[in-house]
Amino acid sequence: MLEPLQMRAPSKRWLALASIIFVSTASLAWSFTRLRRTEKFEGAPASEKQKVVSRKQETGNNYSPAGSASEAKLIDSDNDGIPDVEELRTYQDRDSFRRWFTAIAETQFYQLSDQWNTEQRDCAGLARFAIREALRRHDRTWFQKMGPGYETVAADVGELNLDNNPLGEKIFRTDFGSFQESDLRNGRFSEFADGRSLRNFNSTFVTRDRREARPGDLLFFYQPWVQKFPYHVMIFLGSARIAPNGAQDWVVYHTGSSPTDKGTVKKVELSVLDHHPDPRWRPVESNKNFLGFYRLKILQ
Repeated sequence: MLEPLQMRAPSKRWLALASIIFVSTASLAWSFTRLRRTEKFEGAPASEKQKVVSRKQETGNNYSPAGSASEAKLIDSDNDGIPDVEELRTYQDRDSFRRWFTAIAETQFYQLSDQWNTEQRDCAGLARFAIREALRRHDRTWFQKMGPGYETVAADVGELNLDNNPLGEKIFRTDFGSFQESDLRNGRFSEFADGRSLRNFNSTFVTRDRREARPGDLLFFYQPWVQKFPYHVMIFLGSARIAPNGAQDWVVYHTGSSPTDKGTVKKVELSVLDHHPDPRWRPVESNKNFLGFYRLKILQ
């Protein structure tokens, strides 16, 4: 009968020799790998090698690899007076905003929302209200607050949430100039903006030709005989979402209020306004009181 083989314990000398061989092999492998990586980087195109350098140059001496969102939030790279963090930079966000903005404004013609402050129901007030509500999260709570007649028309704006952004509800600029962080302390941003402020500080001229206008653009009229509020604003809808008739030139606006008249919201085609009894209210290029179509800076 065969006896089982007896395993002999390795000697201390053999263990020491094996350890030396293992460490030497690992060191050589690590050195070779590092050399290959260095050669690969040095042989790469200049555009690849300079990525890190470029990022440092762009951010100056305060560059950190992880980046700092808080440091870059309130810059105004296009010097339009609106910080970059408040501008919608993707097509999807701009499209979502346009859909919500025009839908909310148009719905006021059919039923005024209780969320629209009764003391701010005028032409500029309609634009402010629809802008703010378009930038909120449209969840069940929002629909309940707004009242009947609303439905989901697009995804929410992803880049800018009115309930959580550096400017809060004070998203309207009230003075000329590029953005400075001191503007937030000096009252250059507000929850309120009349027609003049919407035109001069929060939007940019696009055209006087309605064929070049896009949904969500603003139309401005200047009527100097109206001393308190000479600027009047309308919201261009394009095609109507509610009760469409195939026309592509719908606008919605508030007629303005006075101590004796609260005014009302109207929805009408530009082709109808072309024949307004008062030529000063006709949205045609020959009317010097018609300033043209403007686009909100957050959509630039």
